[in-house]
Amino acid sequence: MSDVVTWLLDADPAVRWQVLRDLTDAPTAEVAAERARVAETGWGKRLLDLQDGGQWAGGACFPGKDWRPSQPVVGDPEGQPWTSTLPTLRLLRELGVEPGHPAVRAAVAGVREHCRWEYAGEPFFAGEVEPCINGGTVTIGAYFGEDVDGIVARLLGEQLEDGGWNCEAENGSVRSSFHSTICVLEGLLEYERAGGPRPVAQARRRGEEYLLTRRLFRRASTGETVDPDWLLFSFPPQWYYDVLRGLEYFRAVGGTPDPRLADAVQHVRDTQQPDGTWLLENTHPGLVHFELEEGDGKPSRWNTLRALRVLRWYDGP
Repeated sequence: MSDVVTWLLDADPAVRWQVLRDLTDAPTAEVAAERARVAETGWGKRLLDLQDGGQWAGGACFPGKDWRPSQPVVGDPEGQPWTSTLPTLRLLRELGVEPGHPAVRAAVAGVREHCRWEYAGEPFFAGEVEPCINGGTVTIGAYFGEDVDGIVARLLGEQLEDGGWNCEAENGSVRSSFHSTICVLEGLLEYERAGGPRPVAQARRRGEEYLLTRRLFRRASTGETVDPDWLLFSFPPQWYYDVLRGLEYFRAVGGTPDPRLADAVQHVRDTQQPDGTWLLENTHPGLVHFELEEGDGKPSRWNTLRALRVLRWYDGP
């Protein structure tokens, strides 16, 4: 076992179980036992214990007006808060918490019964209006076994001519956004794998083609990098796009890697540190429940895990 894998395993159960599954090919029973611990100890239990009244921080996308963070505050109080229900459920999914665990089922039931969107007061799993928000809601809804068919129908009707999605479409935009598109694609893939009744594969492949035509970070017109920040790896990514998030999506799709991923994969290789790790970069500012890593510029277990499993998939057996 390499030193990097040993370092990764010296971590919270949320990291450990994914390392066991994706990097060591541990026995299924060992992986399942470690995954069960996510809801019972460490980060997963801390997040579940913070739910109050069927919500986190008193709101769906944003904290409620009467919510106050515990002191001292963690994160940047000037940025978008990441403590409400949507980003918390998104993080629980990233941790890989077992959807069938009794504590998780109770938490999701609380959201279904009590959480309403700020925009128009709709139930949480009925969705909102922005594709990036609705894509994230489909992702977590499908993961946790909730009915999100209505949101999926809306998203299918909002796909733009170039194959992607954009939250600014309602304001007249006809060009897709990488940020919105990756959120929707992750949702459609999770929905498809959960056995959702609406056919989404064709729309999903059109969205994938939008990203692949641009080699995951280049302008279709000039080949230049669209946004230098997309070459920096964040965790959690929140609603933002970056190259590692795009590659993680295609790894999840599986199959033979598309040749147009080569530039993005080479960037992942180029950013590996001499000690075999990858850094945490470009943390998106905002309040958080608690820190998961030591901060930007430091070795990141999450990004190292994600990068190694992308390369393992890309390079093949």
